[in-house]
Amino acid sequence: MEKTNSFLEPQRIVQGFGLRVGDHVADFGAGHGYFTIPMARAVGGDGKVYAIDVQKEVLDIIRAKAKVEHLLNIEPMWADLDQPHGSKLKEGYIDLVMIANMLFQTEQKEQLLKEAYRVLRSGGRLAIVEWDESPAPLGPPPALRIKKEKVRGLGIAAGFEIDREFEAGSHHYGLLFIKK
Repeated sequence: MEKTNSFLEPQRIVQGFGLRVGDHVADFGAGHGYFTIPMARAVGGDGKVYAIDVQKEVLDIIRAKAKVEHLLNIEPMWADLDQPHGSKLKEGYIDLVMIANMLFQTEQKEQLLKEAYRVLRSGGRLAIVEWDESPAPLGPPPALRIKKEKVRGLGIAAGFEIDREFEAGSHHYGLLFIKK
């Protein structure tokens, strides 16, 4: 898979997920909403994006962005995803879970992926974007970055099947898993 020269293009990445109008999406560790906003556009007014983060101040930023863009289908939610049932979402309700640049930050990687598995419907997808090992002016120190093979193994151990890798930018990799 050829790397792009772009750093990270959430709109382009989200287009590759095949989201449909009416889908329900959870953005685990939504941060400033880089993926939340394009996913909200993709699922339309009949869909819903749950922007979940443990930092309340970033949820305020997402609320402000959603208001400016007139996206009424975004629900910012404070939650601790390191805890069992931490997302507070219903079991088997979500079509896609997005985890971007967050897995390296948590010590509860297995718990986070179990929660993604729990909330996804059968056939639902888990998209993970993480920092690769290439030197970058931004991002976590190399020692904190997680190798793609390890993330693949964690996903499989949580019960997912790997669907494919996807292009995620010049300093990231992307993996798409399916809940069977």
